[in-house]
Amino acid sequence: MMNNLDEFEWIREPKTWKKNGNMLTMATIPHTDLWQRTYYHFRNDNAPCFQMKTEKDFFSFTVKTSFKAACHRFDQCGIVLYLDSENWLKASAEYENETFRHLGSVVTNDGFSDWATMEIPVSVDVLWYRLSRREDDFRIECSFDGKTFKQMRICHMKKAKGPIRFGVYACSPEDSSFEAIFSDFDFGDCLWQAHDGQKPDE
Repeated sequence: MMNNLDEFEWIREPKTWKKNGNMLTMATIPHTDLWQRTYYHFRNDNAPCFQMKTEKDFFSFTVKTSFKAACHRFDQCGIVLYLDSENWLKASAEYENETFRHLGSVVTNDGFSDWATMEIPVSVDVLWYRLSRREDDFRIECSFDGKTFKQMRICHMKKAKGPIRFGVYACSPEDSSFEAIFSDFDFGDCLWQAHDGQKPDE
C-alpha cells in the first residue's frame, strides 16, 4: 500500500480536490471527457488525470474507486494510463440511467478509441481496478469486493515504450459534477504472470 500520493501529478488539475494519505477526493468538472474520433467523430481531451511516472516494465497498480454521487448520464471515474492526447487507456463505471451503469474500458492508439462494456446494476457504487504492465502490453481487471479480480481486457499500447504515466481520472461529459473518491492505492510487482501456453512465433 502506498503511504502517500506525493509521486502523483495532475494533467489538467480540477478546481476542487484534496489528498489525505492514501486517499484522493475530487469534484468533476462539467463537459470533460476522454475520447478520440471513433463512431462519434468528436475528439474530447480535457478530463483531469492524476498520474505517477514509472520506468518499470513490469508492475501492477490497484486502486479503490467510490462514486455514489455519480448519477448523471456519462458521469465516470476509474483508472487511466494517459501517454498523450492520442494514446491512452481508461477503465471505469459510467452512469447511464436509473437502472444500470456501463462497466467498461477504452483503448486509444494513434487517435482512435474503442469501447468494450458490460452493464452492471446502478446500485454498484464502489469498484476496485488493477492495471498490470508487461512491457507494452497491459491487462485491466476489476473487483466488486477488493479480493477477487476478474479480467476485463488485455491490450497493446503502441507508444508505451520506456517510462510511462498512469493513475486515476474522473469526468462528467455533460452538464454535471460529482465527488469521486479514490483510496487504497497500491503499486508493486506485476501480478500478471507470464504466458505459459502456446509458444510465441519465431
